[in-house]
Amino acid sequence: MSLFIEKETDTDFSFDEEALAKEVTDYAIEHEGFPFEAEINLTLTDNDGIHAINKEYRDIDAPTDVLSFPMLSYESAGDFSKLEDDYDDNFNPDTGEIMLGDIIISVDKVKEQAKSYGHSEKREYAFLILHSMLHLFGYDHMTPEEAAIMEGKQTEILNEMNILR
Repeated sequence: MSLFIEKETDTDFSFDEEALAKEVTDYAIEHEGFPFEAEINLTLTDNDGIHAINKEYRDIDAPTDVLSFPMLSYESAGDFSKLEDDYDDNFNPDTGEIMLGDIIISVDKVKEQAKSYGHSEKREYAFLILHSMLHLFGYDHMTPEEAAIMEGKQTEILNEMNILR
């Protein structure tokens, strides 16, 4: 799996954000049984940067914590059985990896929310990456049923990884 990280802002975390991002993305891929080698882009930005992207792509004039831009379409969340049909349209010809999608995180929000929720920045950062990975696998939280499934997976995976509140 290839994880490309672009830093648009200083991170000054007390942990290795690149290693943790790789650990969480790898674990999510393994946990969900994603059957292909994947390519993921992660951008670390500030509130101003994510605000501009949120406004442009979602018409929401405010910063947010994380944005996910999946490159793949699923018949149902976490069902990878039909991806091979569209594999040629979704892979990087240079690497042969399927382009899973883009994750954009506001470092400012990681810090704000960790403090607000009373847990570590490491836990908040890992949570946002995992949350976004589940979106890249087709999961969502628009209905109570979808939210329950996605939240259950988030809790299960973070517990398995021993990344606790």
